[in-house]
Amino acid sequence: MEKLRLKSNLIVQQQTMNIVRPLSKKIDWSDRLISILGARGTGKTTLILQHIKANYGLSDEALYVSMDDIYFSNNKLSDFAEEFRQNGGKILFIDEVHKYPDWAKEIKNIYDFYKDLKIVFTGSSIIDISRQKIDLSRRAVQYELTGLSYREFLSFSNIINLDAISLEDLLQNHIQIAHDLISKFKPLQYFNEYLKHGYYPFFVENINTYHLRLEKVVRLIIEEDLQFIAGFNPHHSRKIYQLLYILSTNVPFKPNISNLSEKTGISRNAIVEYLYYLYNAKLINTLSAAGKSISTLQKPDKIFLENTYLSFALSPNNTEKGSLREAFFMNQLTNAGHAIKKIICIKSK
Repeated sequence: MEKLRLKSNLIVQQQTMNIVRPLSKKIDWSDRLISILGARGTGKTTLILQHIKANYGLSDEALYVSMDDIYFSNNKLSDFAEEFRQNGGKILFIDEVHKYPDWAKEIKNIYDFYKDLKIVFTGSSIIDISRQKIDLSRRAVQYELTGLSYREFLSFSNIINLDAISLEDLLQNHIQIAHDLISKFKPLQYFNEYLKHGYYPFFVENINTYHLRLEKVVRLIIEEDLQFIAGFNPHHSRKIYQLLYILSTNVPFKPNISNLSEKTGISRNAIVEYLYYLYNAKLINTLSAAGKSISTLQKPDKIFLENTYLSFALSPNNTEKGSLREAFFMNQLTNAGHAIKKIICIKSK
């Protein structure tokens, strides 16, 4: 317990506060059980550490722990939570929750038994809380941390701070909004920078190593995060790399499952299943016709890479302007919570 307290204090002290994601202000931190899910590299750990530092400092009331800590290989999370509470703890921040076996069951027990203890946990976007053996979806207030929007990129780059614009407002008042924005700055001046390296917030740390960081993110998603999916065959990791590369050289496109199966050596059923996993891992985006749901049994009607920088990183020769804009449009509206069923592209627009 004491060693984990020292680790928590150290990592909280070292956390910078110069850039804070807008989601931090949207979360109702008073809720007893909060989940923050998202893809690797989007800044979930940073988000909770900044909240701890800003609101608790080194107080014994709050504690940060990561489920990949060796301590939890021989100690139960529920026992630790009980000890933390007995020592004055009031809010426990649990990072990388999917790396702990039976995490949903133990968090449910902690939530049910200790009414005066709050829990905030983060996990990979591959987690479907409602599909766990123990359903936490009715207990936990769920949030998703996505990559940066263009607006956030501009703010993080100290170019300009802008308020968010709703889709409804944009559709109804796009001419006036465009005039207002152009009067403040030149949107296209920085747009290509965003497409190339602005989606993941770690670009602010060192843009020269951004490409290497992203390669690591992709590798960890495929080699580690997917391993936590029940029934996933870890021996297929290399084939999934191959599948992702084939997708990156062709997107956006309508998938031919038989051709993909032939090229990768993965069965047709497994191809559809792995496309679903890549979608949940935020490596691809998919379009399905109205009335169809994205699942392990239903192939998508069209596939995109999840964000434009993946195109530059995985397939730099497949960065045609129209394809990038289509992927950007899909990404931004999806991240804003809109369901997209069809994209119509107008030539030269």
